[in-house]
Amino acid sequence: MNDVIYETVVTTLSPDGRPHVAPMGVRYRGDQVVLMPFKPSTTHDNIVATGQAVLNLLTDTRVFAGCVTGRREWPTLPAQAIRGVRLACALRHVELTLAERIDDVQRPVLCMARAHEAVHADFLGFNRAQAAVIEGAVLVSRLRMLPPEKVDSEMAYLQIAIDKTAGPEEREAWGWLHDAIARHRASPPSP
Repeated sequence: MNDVIYETVVTTLSPDGRPHVAPMGVRYRGDQVVLMPFKPSTTHDNIVATGQAVLNLLTDTRVFAGCVTGRREWPTLPAQAIRGVRLACALRHVELTLAERIDDVQRPVLCMARAHEAVHADFLGFNRAQAAVIEGAVLVSRLRMLPPEKVDSEMAYLQIAIDKTAGPEEREAWGWLHDAIARHRASPPSP
């Protein structure tokens, strides 16, 4: 399996049709997309229940930052070949069906077959601030696991890219991440 992980956003539907949006690192194995969601997770449960998901490729990093800071409501459009939704801001999306499931207590492997894909806009490239927001979102998703000084040093380094290349969307997302760190530190530690 290719060990390169690509940061994407996966959309799924619950069995009763509720959309769920989650940033997720994926691997590509030939024509398949390999997802390894943690258990328990809504993404895992939805894919196991419905056998379907949509991979969204996008540059609006507010979605990454928003999802890890509690902002999971993003405009969607119906998928074309499966029962699902794609993000309206996706530059490209790939509709997926579950081809193989290798269960694991913590991180099952879900091998997904491509059912349909479409390009909606040109990819012009990432600016450094977009990459910084994605890295910051990963840090925020791991606040319970990382020492505060590591988070602070990483965020300080990433701030350089924000200061030099961020547009309004990246600055908004960056603010959400800083707010989430402050909220986490203000809350009492969990037992």
